[in-house]
Amino acid sequence: MDKILESAKAIALARRNHAPLAALERPPIDEAEGYQVQRAVHDVLLPHLGPLVGYKIGCTSQVMQDYIGIPHPCGGGVFQKGVHDTGAKLAASNYVRVGVECEIAVRLKRDLAAGEAPFTAEWVGEAVEAYHPAIEIVDDRYVKWEAMGAPMLIADDFFAAGCVLAPAVPRSSVPDLKAVKGRAILNGEEVSHGTGADVLGHPHNALAWLANHLAAEGKSLHAGQLVLTGSLVKTLWLKAGDKVRMELDGLGTVEVKFT
Repeated sequence: MDKILESAKAIALARRNHAPLAALERPPIDEAEGYQVQRAVHDVLLPHLGPLVGYKIGCTSQVMQDYIGIPHPCGGGVFQKGVHDTGAKLAASNYVRVGVECEIAVRLKRDLAAGEAPFTAEWVGEAVEAYHPAIEIVDDRYVKWEAMGAPMLIADDFFAAGCVLAPAVPRSSVPDLKAVKGRAILNGEEVSHGTGADVLGHPHNALAWLANHLAAEGKSLHAGQLVLTGSLVKTLWLKAGDKVRMELDGLGTVEVKFT
């Protein structure tokens, strides 16, 4: 456990100082240990970032799996102080190398308890109260992320650095999520697009993956929690002065500017 805590403290310190992280002296040896370190990182960061209000799911689309080089989804935490409303202006200096992704976020209306697993997409879909157009904020906090490996990226919440949310759309009002088209617009110009089907075939498949992944660790998802289901587009890396708008057909628009 000393190794787990030692790794977690090193990761948390780098995050709080916005300092690029090199490989740890004793990195997690596999993905299971990576998630152990991640839970310890959460414990260390809670006093600074507020409570954990939900989760993000990474590597849910083929384009992101190809980009990161990991052939399956990965999970990370979302902290209260990292959640912003659409139109937010955020300082680029608060990140090492800030990026954004176009996402469909879900808000749960009931628990998905570990004892109810295994979960299906249909089951978890019934637990959703509403959906948000979302921008996931990611941070390349590494000297060279390509050299870190999946266990280390998982330990550090898989690039998670918060999110920007537009107002919620009730489940009864949303279109077919598979067909929802998302467009990423950078400084007024469309630079990328994708659909809900790019997220493991349907965003509910990603949510089911997360619920089952947590259940395997004896953990549950809870009513009121937020889940970022995965990017419809490849990550956009930004610089100070950039303004991003994500348009999700039938769900709405969400914007952020980095100053």
